[in-house]
Amino acid sequence: MLSTARRAAHITDRRRDKVVEVKIGVQHAPREIVLESGQTAEEVERAVSEALAGKSALLSLVDDHGRKVLVPADRLAYVELGEPTTRKVGFSAL
Repeated sequence: MLSTARRAAHITDRRRDKVVEVKIGVQHAPREIVLESGQTAEEVERAVSEALAGKSALLSLVDDHGRKVLVPADRLAYVELGEPTTRKVGFSAL
């Protein structure tokens, strides 16, 4: 039987293997911002809702490489959330 700490670490590691693709449209910008985030879709949705409700002036998200993406909340055009997917590891034949 795994200890509680090891079991929690195992769950955390498994959760980190899932990424959510986030596409952010910004007003008056020709391209959308696309990032893969280790945050859950619910966490991203909560951050967007708080930014739009005026609780913060910026939408702040962290991508899977640890980079922080900041977008002014009043410039958001849309936010599209993809389904959580597992990271692919290794090589495959195409």
